[in-house]
Amino acid sequence: MSEHFEGRVALVTGGAGGLGRATCEALIAAGARVLLVDVDEAAGLASAEAIGAEFFAADVSSFEQNQDMVAVATERFGGLDFVYLNAGLATGFGVGDDFDLEAYRRVMGVNLDGVIFGTHAALPALDARGGGGIVATASLAGLTSVPMDPLYAANKHAVVGFARSLGPGLIDRGIRINAICPGFAESRIIDPIRDGLAEAGIPIIPAAKVAAAVLELFGGEMTGEAWFVQPGRDAAAFEFRGIPGPREESASAD
Repeated sequence: MSEHFEGRVALVTGGAGGLGRATCEALIAAGARVLLVDVDEAAGLASAEAIGAEFFAADVSSFEQNQDMVAVATERFGGLDFVYLNAGLATGFGVGDDFDLEAYRRVMGVNLDGVIFGTHAALPALDARGGGGIVATASLAGLTSVPMDPLYAANKHAVVGFARSLGPGLIDRGIRINAICPGFAESRIIDPIRDGLAEAGIPIIPAAKVAAAVLELFGGEMTGEAWFVQPGRDAAAFEFRGIPGPREESASAD
């Protein structure tokens, strides 16, 4: 698959650690040039220097900074082929007495707006290359109910719905968009529950396994799919029982 990435340009948000950094490393190993984007400038610069990526500091909840990061990628590398919209935050609060409006706006801004704004910003750059690929990090929480964290489930379900709905409409432009839906994977987002997972015997998915699935999505022809990543199983498209997939939906609309 490395020939698919040789000389190509990729942008990765939330790239300073966890799934983002692992994906940056995998892309670079496959021959791509990478713009690592993160809101944490110190961590982002250190990660970029360590793995051979370029760095740009951006808050993905900002519409303008999404435009800026795409402009920087095209200016530094001459174009853009792949976009991994991975930046995300844990929720840690609910809709009852512990509801925090400011925190809610922040989480939705990063987890959902960051995907929509990033996609909007990237589409003209991908069009200019004749097509490309977008992958957005959702979660298994975007495929099932999560009673202990309904707000996180809400924004991750929204990411899945966005990718599934947008995918068919981009086919004629040569642009593919898919969602990646890992379980508990190695990243900062699981830090608040890491001890509980260990006590419960729940395995943590290596970040490299998620990164490999992201590259598989970039290198394939699928679009509008939501791929689960779980321990002990190969990554694959989630089958929505009784609901047409993107290809069937696209065909029925013709």
